[in-house]
Amino acid sequence: MRPLTPRRVFWICLALLVALFGAVVISLRMGAYPISASEIVTTLFKGALGRWNEIPSEFRVVVFGLRLPRIVLGILVGASLSTAGAGFQALLRNPLADPYVLGVSGGAAVGALLSLIVAPHTPGAIQAAAFAGAALTIAAVYFLGRRGGQIDSATLLLAGIAAAIFFSAIIEFLMTSLNGRDLRGIAFWLMGDLETTTPTNPLRWFEALYFVFAVAAGAIYATSSDLNLILTGEREARHLGVDVKRVKLVVYLAASVLTGLAVSVSGAIGFVGLLVPHVMRMMFGTDHRLLIPTSAIGGALLVVLADTLARTIVAPTELPVGAVTAMIGAPVFIYLMRSKVR
Repeated sequence: MRPLTPRRVFWICLALLVALFGAVVISLRMGAYPISASEIVTTLFKGALGRWNEIPSEFRVVVFGLRLPRIVLGILVGASLSTAGAGFQALLRNPLADPYVLGVSGGAAVGALLSLIVAPHTPGAIQAAAFAGAALTIAAVYFLGRRGGQIDSATLLLAGIAAAIFFSAIIEFLMTSLNGRDLRGIAFWLMGDLETTTPTNPLRWFEALYFVFAVAAGAIYATSSDLNLILTGEREARHLGVDVKRVKLVVYLAASVLTGLAVSVSGAIGFVGLLVPHVMRMMFGTDHRLLIPTSAIGGALLVVLADTLARTIVAPTELPVGAVTAMIGAPVFIYLMRSKVR
């Protein structure tokens, strides 16, 4: 294995970013209103320079009003879930761990359902309630997962599984209280939906979302060297000067915030946090200084491509993004698992 240097990290991440840009261009092209790749690149370039009067009105509506906000949200969700997945897998020292394994998505879904029942017509209520539900779940599972004043990985995992089962029962109960239209909407949301109604000032909204992502993902990346040592064993890491208790707390809270952020704006999109870190680990190794940024970019790439398929494969109808990621992720993960066993 070649030694990891900042130069190698840069070039690998740059290659993945180029692939992500290609996926964005493809996604912007696809839809009921066809736009060529050259027109997409020209429109994006002129928009970045603020030359709006040179962009045809129909392009402004389709590219910047409809497709690009959805892609930007997909990048955020994919990067959040995969970064959280890499963090949870390191925290639990289990490559099969998933961001939803600690019940965060179930808590967010319960919050969203309650907002539909209590305040069905309040703008942004679903997102706010979903994030609040995720935050309360984070606190509850953390409290249940402590043993002797420290986070115990096995206890934390069991507490998360119990919370997920409990929230699943609450969701089934609450869904019986919704009418037909709201029931279909929440069922679609629970399977993953990037068709989120943005506020009147979407730029500020995206800035706030990406700021939360940058802080949480940065916190996980700051512990990447410590995570490498923890993978060798907690006792060995302590002997090498790692504050294992602090690292566990930082990674758990930051990864949970990322999961809550993703679920609150898109619903439950599965397999991203499980599959992407696993693939990046097989491609580039287990060093978290490289694994975390490549997982973030790879997760964004997967969700953008999955969303493109979701809104075009059976057009004019639309599939839930979570259903597409599951259809892609399950066979790929089984193949990777079987090939690794052999």
